[in-house]
Amino acid sequence: MSQRPFVQAFCALITLSLSLTTEGTAQGGSPSEKIGWISGCWARTTATSIVEEQWMVPRGGTLMGMSRTTANGSVREYEQLRIFTRGDTLVYAAAPSGQAYTEFRSRTIDAREIVFENLTHDFPQRIGYKSASRDSLLAYIEGPSGGSTKRINYPLVRAACPGSPR
Repeated sequence: MSQRPFVQAFCALITLSLSLTTEGTAQGGSPSEKIGWISGCWARTTATSIVEEQWMVPRGGTLMGMSRTTANGSVREYEQLRIFTRGDTLVYAAAPSGQAYTEFRSRTIDAREIVFENLTHDFPQRIGYKSASRDSLLAYIEGPSGGSTKRINYPLVRAACPGSPR
């Protein structure tokens, strides 16, 4: 009996197993690792301001982040951010410009978008990130404003991280 069909089947099984393992690793095992695509430095530059957001890679079930908006050489807004796992849910914790610490719980998590929500918060009640490509990210906030829903988009592009070699 020839061992050739067995060897071919075994090689096919190994190839399939490796591809599934690689896919699982790329998406990550824990909820925080599944949104590792947000990691890195992002920026939006306009004629009057620069918005910068930076996220560390997920480790220990947590992504650490920060953002700042500068205009005319002065910091206008800043935030200390954290996305962490609590049970089977991701929590977005923000401390913006010295305001009270607020948590938003994940409502939607998929391969290219994450939405966090806190309906008891005034504004925003939702914070979202959507990956348009490896080098393009849409961040947004939305919530009630004057009887309707207001959404503010922050289209960001991948940027060099401050202090990193050029």
